[in-house]
Amino acid sequence: MNTQETLQALQHLKLHGMAKRYQAVLEQPVHQQPDGHSLLAMMAEAEDLYRTHQRTQLYLRLSKLRYHAVPEQVHCSADRGLTKEQLITLCDGMFITQGENVLISGATGCGKSYLACALGRQACIHGFRTLYYSMNRFIEALAIAKLDGSYIRWLNAIAKPPVLILDDFGLQPLDHQIKLALLQILEDRYAKGATIITSQLPVNRWHEYINDPTLADAILDRLTASAHRIDLKGKSMRIRKNG
Repeated sequence: MNTQETLQALQHLKLHGMAKRYQAVLEQPVHQQPDGHSLLAMMAEAEDLYRTHQRTQLYLRLSKLRYHAVPEQVHCSADRGLTKEQLITLCDGMFITQGENVLISGATGCGKSYLACALGRQACIHGFRTLYYSMNRFIEALAIAKLDGSYIRWLNAIAKPPVLILDDFGLQPLDHQIKLALLQILEDRYAKGATIITSQLPVNRWHEYINDPTLADAILDRLTASAHRIDLKGKSMRIRKNG
């Protein structure tokens, strides 16, 4: 088998990372090409990097994150209620493997959603499937699932991803069915995945917002039992950007 046939075989086998690296090597002068062992190591590394990149791009696309957010652009300061150390701790992904939640509260425009999406993006990079819902979309999706008979399948689909983001919790009243669905999802995810929730309401007002003592106790017990709490402070980041 000559070099061109080898290249075609790699492409046929969908070893695209290896094929690209092999092509790059072939374009070098013969005396500069690596020996067999080095070439194999280089091609294996290239394939691993290629597959990791493809997986990350797939997870990002499926996550439907609201913002193209990156941790480097998250403003950290003690006055804001988020230190660099806290952000680094969350960005390493350990909270996901340990099944810990992240509860982000703060006034409108302070960057809650951006921070949640930055953590979601970082999770995708680390190889964790992530799913984002604004609460409006969550409620709409639940209603549709109830109507078309896919409710149980929908609940299972939301429970599976290692990271679930629920954005803008507390903006509208929750009916009984939504509360039950939320409890079921959190029960299925408990200690198995991480749930990131953003809200304008401080966590100590969530019980009042849910407005059902029994369900509120159960929901908050699963949310807060093992959670990182971030209360963002300061002026609206939107005003700063537009000013």
